[in-house]
Amino acid sequence: MYHFFTESGNIFEKDIYLEGKDFNHIKNVLRMRQGEEVSVSDGISGKDYRCHIEDFEDERVHLIIDRIEEADTELPVQVTLYQGLPKADKMDLIVEKCVELGVSRIVPVACSRSVVKLDAKKAAKRVEHWNGKAEAAAKQSKRAVIPVVTPVMTMKEAMKDAEALDLRLIPYEHAENFAATREVIESISDGSSIGIFIGPEGGFSEEEVQTASEAGITPITLGHRILRTETAAMVVLSWLIYRYEK
Repeated sequence: MYHFFTESGNIFEKDIYLEGKDFNHIKNVLRMRQGEEVSVSDGISGKDYRCHIEDFEDERVHLIIDRIEEADTELPVQVTLYQGLPKADKMDLIVEKCVELGVSRIVPVACSRSVVKLDAKKAAKRVEHWNGKAEAAAKQSKRAVIPVVTPVMTMKEAMKDAEALDLRLIPYEHAENFAATREVIESISDGSSIGIFIGPEGGFSEEEVQTASEAGITPITLGHRILRTETAAMVVLSWLIYRYEK
């Protein structure tokens, strides 16, 4: 069943209307017909509207709601990824795969070892692009929520942003043994909010790790192997899926 997102203003008691690119995709690309089923979410509430196509109107698809379900595609923990800006198109891959794996929010972070340097105009365009990637990945993986990619932050701003979270983790190659990391992961309770700090190529500087540790961000290890920046967050999210998926 194909999955789509729309604004809550397009959702009514019995009807939903899809417009713009979704109208074109359903009618001209997928060539769907009256009576075929789709699912729709507003990207915020976590509700999954199961519908069928009633009609194609001028530039919009009219859907009839058959039933409303609470989506089961969201993790029981809220995960914010603080991702050090990587080179080239690696951020596209990180956004896409982490959204598929259940991340709640992604914060691009300009770190001391980030090779990519974005001015305000370029950063705004990249963030818009990454949010498009997040929506596409949420649609493909049938998420009920579209994770937001925020504007780029400095490491200092990111640590301040994370202060309200229940637990903050920073994978670091010199962290304690894996038993300590396993204990931290297994101690997380349902409903917790978690921040994961991932460095860019070359990792975080020692100063950044020290500052993070002093701010209460817990260093963990990802094992004996050195992982690429585009791999690290996926590993932690996979742990959380294994540990907490219902």
